[in-house]
Amino acid sequence: MKYRKIGNTNLDVSVIGVGTWQFGGEWGKDFTQNEVDAILNQAKQEGINLLDTAECYGDHLSEKFIGDYLNRHQREDWIVATKFGHHFHGYLERTRHVDAADVLKQLDRSLKALQTDYIDLYQSHSLSDEEFKNDDLWTMLDKQKQAGKIRHIGLSLQNNPSVMQTKTAKSVGATALQIVYNRLTQEPEEEVFPIAQAENLGVLARVPLASGYLSGKYKPGTSFANADVRSKHNEKETNEKLKLVEKIAETEVPQGVDMATWALAWCLQHPAVTTVIPGCKNPDQVTKNAAAADLSIVSDQHPQHVNESY
Repeated sequence: MKYRKIGNTNLDVSVIGVGTWQFGGEWGKDFTQNEVDAILNQAKQEGINLLDTAECYGDHLSEKFIGDYLNRHQREDWIVATKFGHHFHGYLERTRHVDAADVLKQLDRSLKALQTDYIDLYQSHSLSDEEFKNDDLWTMLDKQKQAGKIRHIGLSLQNNPSVMQTKTAKSVGATALQIVYNRLTQEPEEEVFPIAQAENLGVLARVPLASGYLSGKYKPGTSFANADVRSKHNEKETNEKLKLVEKIAETEVPQGVDMATWALAWCLQHPAVTTVIPGCKNPDQVTKNAAAADLSIVSDQHPQHVNESY
């Protein structure tokens, strides 16, 4: 495994993390604690130390699974990132809550669910620009940093990322951005990544496998069960993506290389990217994800990241 610092923080994170939306039950599977334990044990064995979750992956359900695990293992071995800004009300149902008093309650509920005294990276969860302009919120979070409940603040940007929030991240005390970035979604390279590099902001690339489409497991025409969030995606757009994935598999992925592993390594070659946070449903997928740390992709456009330790 390789490790990189998140921006100017002292957090050395594995370049492969574990995204945990799936633990909330919206990706076609309900998890048990034993299944989560097996995934996190494998992650630990692979050298992965970053767990990314959120308040609304289930009603703090993903956090509770992680908290149960952390309570039985070494908390200090893990970098735990979670988010604020929503209440969960059922399958793909959320309401937005970003006033300071409510977010403080969300923070305390997350700490309780995670069974920890502190969160390493506490991230806003897809705030609009208007929601972002909230001095009371950022003042409250700064106080929670001083109190030791939060180590660092991050911004998990909307799918159409805000350049304004990126430019002003440091002014609200944020040291990291979380953003959708993958072989099918390269727009962050245009504006967001240059700002992040200039401001020394860490970048957590979410959805690096394009909701699993870049895993190579799905062919055009694939349908997903109603309990899978992908069943809500536009069918025509999904088929177009899967056709493009087939072409990428034929023309870009080296023979004998797992496509999911390749797709994660593709993200990591960009010097702005600190880590990728793919989801996974079993320990085998964790192993395939972790292999991306050692897969070198040569690219003139994306020179190798130079701030790595082993």
